[in-house]
Amino acid sequence: MRYDLVIFDNDGVLVDSEPISNRLLAAYLTELGHPTSYEDSIRDYMGSAMHRVHDLVLERTGRRLPDDFDDVFHTRVFAALERELKPVAGVTGVLEKLTADGVPYCVASSGSHERIRVGHRTTGLDRWFEEERIFSSQDVGRGKPAPDLFLYAAGRMGVAPERCLVVEDSPLGVEAAVAAGMDVFGFTAVTPAARLAAATQLFSAMEELADLLI
Repeated sequence: MRYDLVIFDNDGVLVDSEPISNRLLAAYLTELGHPTSYEDSIRDYMGSAMHRVHDLVLERTGRRLPDDFDDVFHTRVFAALERELKPVAGVTGVLEKLTADGVPYCVASSGSHERIRVGHRTTGLDRWFEEERIFSSQDVGRGKPAPDLFLYAAGRMGVAPERCLVVEDSPLGVEAAVAAGMDVFGFTAVTPAARLAAATQLFSAMEELADLLI
């Protein structure tokens, strides 16, 4: 095994939440007078922490989002996730292989701890991720594309950055992993491969990942 730690992004890599959350984000921003398509949301916000939504809207329009924006959005998202969310196809096979091979892994997500846990409980992935394997942008000062979250996760897991592999599906996540000095495999199921070109390697189906890890 080439790596001592595999760090998974959560949304779009472990749980198939990106279509749900970006659909709802686009609708809510449009409702508030900031016309946003699903494609716009994927392009601008996928893989980022919530502060990026606030920052970009303010930069582009000069208007701040409502103080309760995050709470309202998360309430809508959590309700939809509990109805619709599924694990990414093939990801349990990857987790089974890592466990069988004794390779440490964890999750480092731009989402909140609550969002990660809701998604994992709904999909049954909670059996694979104990508390000590879960890291959120809430744990650090800056979210992706800053390297802080990945460096924090590696430090907590006791592995040097150069011995870590990150599995990501967003350009911001790939940028953060590169900045952290880690290899990164870009998952192209939702994101066009060209937008993940900075990744160490690209793959389009989770079933491919186990072979790539050898």
